[in-house]
Amino acid sequence: MIEFILLFVAFYVWHAMGITIGYHRGLSHRSYTCPKWVEYLWVFPGYLAFEGSPIWWSTMHRAHHHHVDTPLDPHSPRFDVKYAHLGWLAKMEYAPHIDPKLQSKDLIDDPIYAFLEQGGNWRRAHTLSYVLNLVYRGAILLAFGWVPALASLLAGLAVQQIPLMLNVFCHLPEYGYKTYAAEDDSVNVWWVGLLAMGEGWHNNHHAAPGSAKSGMAWYELDLSWWVMVAMHKVGMITRMNVVSHDRMMQAAREYTESLPAINQIYSPASLVSAKSVAVVDSIEEVSTAGDASKKQGDLLRAS
Repeated sequence: MIEFILLFVAFYVWHAMGITIGYHRGLSHRSYTCPKWVEYLWVFPGYLAFEGSPIWWSTMHRAHHHHVDTPLDPHSPRFDVKYAHLGWLAKMEYAPHIDPKLQSKDLIDDPIYAFLEQGGNWRRAHTLSYVLNLVYRGAILLAFGWVPALASLLAGLAVQQIPLMLNVFCHLPEYGYKTYAAEDDSVNVWWVGLLAMGEGWHNNHHAAPGSAKSGMAWYELDLSWWVMVAMHKVGMITRMNVVSHDRMMQAAREYTESLPAINQIYSPASLVSAKSVAVVDSIEEVSTAGDASKKQGDLLRAS
């Protein structure tokens, strides 16, 4: 039993960080730069958590940010909680306003991601994902026995629920708190932050979507961020976009001061407006290598 629990926890953390570091902060937001093998190192554990095509996942997530909590958002609970949780997965094609060729140009030419995408056919791509996930567990079963195979399977299925759960609870204001003002409903939910390796600080994330760091306050534990810091120190990551709380407050004050006097009453500098956040997200970063114009492009695309 102890072996099973330890393996389950290990697989859970590995798959969860595959979503956070690989799918989300890596592919979807390009919040850091790394060699291709490092990218694959984190994308594959995400894929093996039944997450589906990386192109599909990233495209839908970018559409979510672009149309957040509007009728064009692929999964906003503002309109239908059940649909935001699972209902949107029943659709078998991209909506007219969502197109990987436009929103994921940086991913579609990767041969592995293109194969997993199956030409945009959701039914084939989802089927392939489940088949490969089960084959992977079958290989573990044959090589190591039923205990690690079952631990891997259950951990993968548990982690699969993280973004689905986050889509709902982190966009229902009654379940969390806002640090930064915005027109969307995103909130920070502490227990999602723990289960999702730092992804539950969702209001922070929507305030600075291109930032590699989501936990802004000292008590907002962001395990994925600390793993990325360690990778940066050993050279596995060469650039990280980082937006600090102080920098966001500075931008908020500058934005508030630029408003007409009547509007300043309703825009306190203690909160960051959506407009000021867009400015922060496009200029603030910590870098060790790379072309500056390309880095700014990454940030703007990520937001």
